[in-house]
Amino acid sequence: MSERQGQEDKCALVLGATGGIGGEVARQLREAGWQVRALHRRGAQVASSGDGIDWRQGDAMEREAVVRAARGCSVIVHAVNPPGYRNWPKLVLPMIGNTIAAAQVAGATVVLPGTVYNYGPDAFPTLTEDQPQRPRTRKGAIRVELERQLQAAAAQGVRTIVVRAGDFFGPHLIGNSWFAQGFVKAGHPVSTVRLPGRPGVGHQWAYVPDVARTMIELIARRATLPEFATFHFGGHWDADGTRMAEAICRVATLHGARPRQRRFPWALVYAAAPFVTTLREMLEMRYLWREPIRLDNTRLIATLGREPHTPLDTAVKATLAGIGCLGKEAPAAHAELHPS
Repeated sequence: MSERQGQEDKCALVLGATGGIGGEVARQLREAGWQVRALHRRGAQVASSGDGIDWRQGDAMEREAVVRAARGCSVIVHAVNPPGYRNWPKLVLPMIGNTIAAAQVAGATVVLPGTVYNYGPDAFPTLTEDQPQRPRTRKGAIRVELERQLQAAAAQGVRTIVVRAGDFFGPHLIGNSWFAQGFVKAGHPVSTVRLPGRPGVGHQWAYVPDVARTMIELIARRATLPEFATFHFGGHWDADGTRMAEAICRVATLHGARPRQRRFPWALVYAAAPFVTTLREMLEMRYLWREPIRLDNTRLIATLGREPHTPLDTAVKATLAGIGCLGKEAPAAHAELHPS
């Protein structure tokens, strides 16, 4: 392979690079020596940030813009998602269609952060990659169709890697985050930790830097993976639904706070939902807090030999600092690697 070919092979387009997971993948790709491009409606303004990313003007809803940005790239990270659960029917499938078209032109592998929405109660409580996907929600049906389109494209030569994880949390994630918008309030000291789940019901959490590192390790092995490769990320399993809240309280207490734990005010959400779209969409997903849903990462461990894993309190501290809940302390957390 020539030096030029090697450089082209390490060029990635990240869609959603201003978001939590997309931004983290972009940062880690840069650290791993990749050239990283990103698409943004105000690309010229974002480009002044000096983050080392090649920002291109454009919208993920514009096919030609995505195709142009992807030329010369060997990987497209599709981490773009409508904020606040809104407008999924109008945005999600057109955007993945544009990514598939760009991947076909560029010969690129698509990398997708997956969700548990794809599965219905018949698959609970432990989810493996090969279980049938029979979702109970509109958003779940859309995600199933999204992955169906990627699988169909794989048969036409477009490779795909799907990494499915639990609820994301991390130092750069505020929007679409139960941690930063439900358990605590981003930008404010921790005074109350609200628990949306039923007592005793387990919940799966995924620390964004660990998920991003997992994706990058799979990208490095993409030539050896199946054309449509799906992996479940284990992350942090909160066995009784209280461990995340307890970790938040431990970390906050060490930084001078005196947090209290309270139940999440679902009654207020029901009352306001007729008037607020985001709250209506939240209610549709409440079932994820009413029964335990755990991701089996056996396939991922078999492929990588281990899963990137940051200890819970370390991850929580970095997250609280990053979202402005621990004053001006800068976040810092590094993944440890272990077999499970």
